[in-house]
Amino acid sequence: MSEGGGEGTAEHSGLRAALGGLTTRGRSFLAAGLAAVACSYLLGQPDLLRVGLLLAALPLVCVLVLHRTRYRVAGSRTLSPARVPAAAESRVRLRMENVSRLPTGVLMLQDRVPYVLGPRPRFVLDRVEPGGRREVSYRVRADLRGRYPLGPLQLRLTDPFGMCELTRSFSTVDTLTVVPRVEPLPPVRLAGEAAGYGDGRRRSLALAGEDDLIPRDYRHGDDLRRVHWRSTARHGELMVRREEQPQKARCTVLLDTRAVAHQGAGPDSPFEWAVAGAASAAVHLLERGFSVRLLTDTGTSVPGPDGAGGFAGGAESADAAGLLLDTLAVVDHSEAEGLSAAYDAVRGGDEGVLIAFFGDLDEEQAAVAGRIRQRCGAAVAFVLDGDAWARGPGGIGFAAGQVPVAERVQLLRRAGWTALPVTPGDALADLWRAAADGAGAGPGRPADASAPETVGGGRS
Repeated sequence: MSEGGGEGTAEHSGLRAALGGLTTRGRSFLAAGLAAVACSYLLGQPDLLRVGLLLAALPLVCVLVLHRTRYRVAGSRTLSPARVPAAAESRVRLRMENVSRLPTGVLMLQDRVPYVLGPRPRFVLDRVEPGGRREVSYRVRADLRGRYPLGPLQLRLTDPFGMCELTRSFSTVDTLTVVPRVEPLPPVRLAGEAAGYGDGRRRSLALAGEDDLIPRDYRHGDDLRRVHWRSTARHGELMVRREEQPQKARCTVLLDTRAVAHQGAGPDSPFEWAVAGAASAAVHLLERGFSVRLLTDTGTSVPGPDGAGGFAGGAESADAAGLLLDTLAVVDHSEAEGLSAAYDAVRGGDEGVLIAFFGDLDEEQAAVAGRIRQRCGAAVAFVLDGDAWARGPGGIGFAAGQVPVAERVQLLRRAGWTALPVTPGDALADLWRAAADGAGAGPGRPADASAPETVGGGRS
């Protein structure tokens, strides 16, 4: 038996395992036969002996016949789609084909799935003729992101008398990836955005020296004053200086994954909101041509295809978004106590636009966040109010040592962040628009700070 299109053999159980597959009916027949044999010996009844041997032999013969059955059944599993957002469904199709010359008996299919995806699916297939095919399907759904194995597929064989059942398993396991939900965001300009960041049209001069010069062939209409005579002499044809090089706008999405900063678990927890928010912001900026880097509080940057820890936007944004969502599908809490590692990761260069999703911050970590902000052209922080998530119907007080969210937001605003508090039920799209309107601009940073280009939109 094979599965998933690959030629393989299902695990074949031994005779001892086959005896362990006796059903209740088979065990009852065997026990009754042995009891009849014992009674015939004690009572001296030869007719009872023949009945006992028949009762005991029937389940044993069924076990032997079923154990030696050599059904050649090929199977495959197809996930449509294999990557789904949280709370969405995926359809799993199972296809069985009898590739032997003999018809099969009644087959029971059972696919192993994690309990979070729903009940274990089971199907009963009637007799399958030689060369015949059967297709069945079921749906799975997960409210929590992650990677979930599906399989191996199990095939249960039974004899016509129902005396024995054997389970033979395929070896192939497929994976369903449940990614965070992505919320569409409006194409607006974020408050405090510095000039030169936005739609990927920023340029840098390449005149630092002769070693940095990259000449190109002369084209009709080029200014003759840009002819580079040294390269012309070397190549034997007119070469001009390429004075401007396009530089893609950059953005860093900072996700605070500290376990001490997020309380609670489950699909409605603040940490899951932060992960979904980071996914939405990253995908939105990728679609607008940004080069996006995902950074966590541990200082770990998600490696992108460009080798520099960033995912390229533009024409390849769909593939980059898929890789980034696959990474966020398995991100988990960290044991870090602070944001120092993240600061070390960004202080080496200009990070462009910074979008941060913070949990609980004390004064010390708010100061570290302020230093992180100094390395960026624009900085927007979404600060989750963990107390609002943890508050029950009757309400509870602040946890010991926890700073109220209003104070945390003010600390970040003083450091130059455009900071907004997040409470349960808040939509990221509304907060994104509020950040564009300047709600939360820090002192000295007007809400309508001028910026010739937009974050996730066209020129204003």
